[in-house]
Amino acid sequence: MTKRDLPTLTSEVLEEDIELTLAQLCRTCQLPADQVVDLVDEGVIEPVGRDPSGWRFYGISVRRIRCVQRLRQDLGVNMAGAALALDLLEELEQLRARVQRLDQ
Repeated sequence: MTKRDLPTLTSEVLEEDIELTLAQLCRTCQLPADQVVDLVDEGVIEPVGRDPSGWRFYGISVRRIRCVQRLRQDLGVNMAGAALALDLLEELEQLRARVQRLDQ
């Protein structure tokens, strides 16, 4: 395997308080708008605003979408299962942070 055969890794660091439009979120996560709407319907991400044309998403939405994408791709989990797993993973993360604070 040569360097040319290796996949290129890219990374973005987004502030959680940054706001993205629906189009920007679609571009960042490489998803069509209808899939983003499905993620909103499942409660994976929460837009600010009533109308999809005016929706704004915080940077945390990118992190949540990418986690769901990995769960679906790597484990074959459906959308509802991925949403539940994401909630449980975030709760576990919060509990670990709390335990760490208590240990200090």
